Amino acid sequence: MSSLEKIKQQIIKVINQVLGKDLVKESDLISPPDAKMGDLSLACFNLSKELKKSPIEIALTLAKNPKLSFGFAQNIINVGPYLNFTLDKTKIAGELLKEIQKEKGKYGQNTSGKKQKVMIEYSNGNTHKELHVGHLRNICYGDAVNRLLSANGYAAIPVSYINDFGIHVAKTLWALEKFYKGKATLKNKGTFLGEVYVKGSLESENDEAAKQEINQLMAQIESRKGAGYKLWQTTRKWSIDQFARIYKQLGIKFKDTFYESEVIDEGRKLVGQLVKAGVLKESQGAIIADLEKINLGVLVFLRSDGTALYPVADLPLAVKKFKKYKLDRSIYVVDVRQGQYFKQLFKVLESMGYKQEMIHLGYEFVKLPSGMMASRTGKVITFEAFWEEAYRRATEETKKRHEGWPIKKIEVVAKKILIGAMKFEMTKVSRTAVITFDIEKALRFEGFTAAYIQYTYARMRSIARKAGISNFSRKRDPDQRWQFPISNLNHLKEHGLIMKLAKYPEAVKRAGVEYEPSEIAKYLFELAQEFNDYYHEVPVLKAEPEIRAARLVLIGAVSQVLANGLDLLGIETMEEM
Repeated sequence: MSSLEKIKQQIIKVINQVLGKDLVKESDLISPPDAKMGDLSLACFNLSKELKKSPIEIALTLAKNPKLSFGFAQNIINVGPYLNFTLDKTKIAGELLKEIQKEKGKYGQNTSGKKQKVMIEYSNGNTHKELHVGHLRNICYGDAVNRLLSANGYAAIPVSYINDFGIHVAKTLWALEKFYKGKATLKNKGTFLGEVYVKGSLESENDEAAKQEINQLMAQIESRKGAGYKLWQTTRKWSIDQFARIYKQLGIKFKDTFYESEVIDEGRKLVGQLVKAGVLKESQGAIIADLEKINLGVLVFLRSDGTALYPVADLPLAVKKFKKYKLDRSIYVVDVRQGQYFKQLFKVLESMGYKQEMIHLGYEFVKLPSGMMASRTGKVITFEAFWEEAYRRATEETKKRHEGWPIKKIEVVAKKILIGAMKFEMTKVSRTAVITFDIEKALRFEGFTAAYIQYTYARMRSIARKAGISNFSRKRDPDQRWQFPISNLNHLKEHGLIMKLAKYPEAVKRAGVEYEPSEIAKYLFELAQEFNDYYHEVPVLKAEPEIRAARLVLIGAVSQVLANGLDLLGIETMEEM
């Protein structure tokens, strides 16, 4: 339990004792919109109903009660119907800085998830297509949610589901045979397949004969026989190898990977069983789930010609996941367009007896400054092309700043800056907001960017080096766990930093509950801003020895929390930038 949580619980306990009833809970204590109003605030509107008094009268009565003036509460006033607490920052600093140094990378984490098994499925790519900038949002958001779940005490299980069957595969193989047969493939075979897919989509769009050939090829792949199937096996590996390479670049790791080709046959059997059980039914030759009575429409499993749609694979996949991992919760990260589909799928699973919590985390699109992207037409920036250009820019910028650095060091730093920029841009806003991705803005060292936060961390590491210390912690006295003059942290901006650090565990918990990494991104930006304002105004290295020591410990705590928060977004810190 964090220092601030302990303080809140103490305040709540005393208030309830004064009221004679347990009417106030931890979530009722919030931060006022303006720090000048205090550090914590209790709205008395709900209490008014229970106590049959006006909110203003209740707030005024509580503010005057001497029992509330205890421990960490330095000042208590009522502002209309609100009871506002100003906390003793000196006392908080002592407890908080001990806590951060003791917990280090674990500071901010909690056990609220109680080790419940939660599977998060994301990065559901398609073989025979390329990953593009738009896919980055799914990958980066999914990875950040996975990290948040772990930080909140869940047994998070990150998995990926790859669509390696489907008509897009047949289009690619059709174009490969028709337009590229005998031609040498590019070194990057995954990229080559992406180009072939675009060619196949465009060439077959208005060609009925081509569509028939593609359908025949799809049937051959599904039968797992013939030359088409062998070609599928070979080219499928090209895509999978490319995905693995990109995941490694981004530092993304999955516990398991599922493939449509591994569950589709089981899905057809399951559809037959569900028809017999009355869960699904035949309608005009098609097999459907009729959900009209609960206002969810109709979900088609098999068309009248026998071809399978998404739920034929998704249903057995869900069953497999529940059985293999004994899940308490299953989360799907898929774009917002699939919202209705997942409501239907979850309802069918419920009718099959699966009562575990199932959640669709839908996210909005990624646009380029020039407009929307569409892989079918080739109007995309592929990940590979984007990486090459963005890495070049990041390397050139790093070289300008550090002409004396060896090339290897420049490349390492440039890569961390680039990955940080990509992940931060994809997680810094709510998943319900459309992103317009602009790499030039993303790589800037000022504003709401990863580079700004990474640079702030690097600046603090520079301060440590100038102070002649490898880290910010004071040496421990054999008889005392912690020793430095906390009374020297009495500057107003130091108080602001102390309260901001104390609120980090709350940000982690809130971000986990809401599945919103953007809460962490905003917190980190605000903390970096507060530190930079502080460092510009308050001397550290030139301060008196005892004050200098205290301020170095405070800065060390800020650097630790920045590192912890960036790690939740999958972003690395650097000693120098």
